[in-house]
Amino acid sequence: MLQQTPVVRVLPIWHEWMKRWPTPGDLAAEPPGEAVRHWGRLGYPRRALRLHACAKAITDEHGGEVPSDHATLLALPGIGEYTAAAVSSFAYGGRHAVLDTNVRRVFARAVRAEEYPPTATSAAERRLAEALLPEVGAARWGVAVMELGALVCTARAPRCADCPISQVCAWRLAGKPPHSGPARKGQTYAGTDRQCRGRLLAVLREAHGPVPKMALDVVWDDAVQRERALDGLVTDGLAELLDDGTYRLPHS
Repeated sequence: MLQQTPVVRVLPIWHEWMKRWPTPGDLAAEPPGEAVRHWGRLGYPRRALRLHACAKAITDEHGGEVPSDHATLLALPGIGEYTAAAVSSFAYGGRHAVLDTNVRRVFARAVRAEEYPPTATSAAERRLAEALLPEVGAARWGVAVMELGALVCTARAPRCADCPISQVCAWRLAGKPPHSGPARKGQTYAGTDRQCRGRLLAVLREAHGPVPKMALDVVWDDAVQRERALDGLVTDGLAELLDDGTYRLPHS
């Protein structure tokens, strides 16, 4: 849930999920459409399908217990390097570098004297993170660096006066040189296929049953974009087209 979504938006949904599905087996017992329904407005709803698939794999292959081994976690559906490292480190105390956006920004500034990290995580960043990882207390270190980036070394208004490592920060000591890479552009949303998909999916989430096509047509005026978005939802497994022409959330 925290991938590409801030904690303040995730927390209420997470609480609802943990009350409804306290174990992987509880989630796995439901149709995948229920995961999509209760994903709410977190965005990127394919994450809900992957989380459901992951719960089924944990239930079927690991006795309902989330694995602690990093390599085993990576083999689960929807689990990438970041999530595997985070679960292994924070849940089980493993020694793994957890590289989220905040951590990458702290390392870029403190070590490389760069205002922002590269757009995509590089091999050099991974090597640096591994080199800085302490032998003891790696999980606590990971949380500390994350919090430093989230609360102090923020993207737009870093609070250098409050930073515990400001005296050794390479970026501050270099005079805070501005970002020299490609322009950092915010993601647009209004009028995009993403927004259209979200409107269509909201109708399916609220329906609790098959939805006639006309109920979907009325939520987006651009027919070409609407059909493209609807086809995309079906292709991505987020919606099902039934024989009678109605649509519903996935049942299998």
